[in-house]
Amino acid sequence: MSKEIPYKIYLDEKDIPSSWYNMRADMKNKPAPLLNPGTRQPMTAQELSGVFCEELVKQELDETTPYIEIPQEIRDFYKMYRPAPLVRAYCLEKKLGTPAKIYYKFEGNNTSGSHKLNSAIAQAYYAKKQGLKGVTTETGAGQWGTALSMACAYFELDCKVFMVKVSYEQKPFRREVMRTYGASVTPSPSEMTEVGRKILAEHPGTTGSLGCAISEAVEVATHNEGYRYVLGSVLNQVLLHQSVIGLEAKAAFDKYGIKPDMIIGCAGGGSNLGGLIAPFMGEKLRGEADYRIIAVEPASCPSFTRGKYAYDFCDTGMICPLAKMYTLGSSFIPAPNHAGGLRFHGMSTTLSQLYHDGYMEAVTAKQTEVFEAAEYFARVEGILPAPESSHAIKVAIDEAKKCKETGEEKTILFGLTGTGYFDLVAYEKFNNGEMDDYIPTDAELEEALSRLP
Repeated sequence: MSKEIPYKIYLDEKDIPSSWYNMRADMKNKPAPLLNPGTRQPMTAQELSGVFCEELVKQELDETTPYIEIPQEIRDFYKMYRPAPLVRAYCLEKKLGTPAKIYYKFEGNNTSGSHKLNSAIAQAYYAKKQGLKGVTTETGAGQWGTALSMACAYFELDCKVFMVKVSYEQKPFRREVMRTYGASVTPSPSEMTEVGRKILAEHPGTTGSLGCAISEAVEVATHNEGYRYVLGSVLNQVLLHQSVIGLEAKAAFDKYGIKPDMIIGCAGGGSNLGGLIAPFMGEKLRGEADYRIIAVEPASCPSFTRGKYAYDFCDTGMICPLAKMYTLGSSFIPAPNHAGGLRFHGMSTTLSQLYHDGYMEAVTAKQTEVFEAAEYFARVEGILPAPESSHAIKVAIDEAKKCKETGEEKTILFGLTGTGYFDLVAYEKFNNGEMDDYIPTDAELEEALSRLP
């Protein structure tokens, strides 16, 4: 390699992608369609338009267009915090004594502290363009809710957020950032909606789940004129918007003639992982290159590794469309772990199909192991990572250690989805030795899976 690799590879503003990349266009086996919960027939664009913005419905259903142009107004907004840097973790490599070359794509350099703003601004743009009053959504860790509140403030849209109750209580400052940007924030499940009251009656004292919050947000959107529901992960449209992560990472690598051997991302619903791997997976699907792609999920919510590939509801209230995905069952309410963004019971239909077809692998990580890796990384690289991102950090460190044992000089890329400055209650629990590693039993999972439609 003739060029010396800097600590941070920066692209120019002109290098911000002009189009999003749609992985489904290159997939031989397309993701199974969403089904109407009543008729069990594939959802039509007209049916989906009652819940989602019209332009987003087109993106959701598009399986043939590889590149979809990013509107100039969205690109102009991206310029406030993009391109995001690709960082060579020289300090981490030295500390580990590994021959591996470790890179991470850092998405935390905006007020939301995460990659979520990439899709939030796009969805708010299309809602405004359609002439809507506002949008509703759910949020787990609060990163998506924060990002959406920022995007709605920019376009002067009302924003109603249902925040998973355990995160609402654990992360009050994340909640206050949303309110600062003008959003209303309700702990879910709540007494505000019919489905919320039903869930509370069936599960008194529940700490909630993303599935519960989705049900409430959809109910409010469909019962209020001028509102639509928007989602921060799982859906095809979200993976499409997040492809800017991978497109920038690949452009930065190409600038120095580098090809990663493995790509590692945390996996909850799939937005970060799908965005990070997008152009690399495209090459893999087209037979142009090969990469080892690893999804890392919490042992407390193991959709890929212990779930079933089947049609299931995306929400606990069973009012949303059914998606064919790796799922633990829509009635599964995970333990109140501190990686709130990874507590969804299912996985993106696109990623589920790719995993099912063998294009990627999945592993789990225990909560205390994840926080050990997070603190190690923070002390060496100087960034306090989000608990979600730290799942990828944990496995990247493990793979780098394997390289030390074998002497292999592999190039590792992982996604650092955001910062952990709003997750200090979790770090406090870990530092006080009060964090546990709850893992659901086979019986618990079987009970939820037995209710699959």
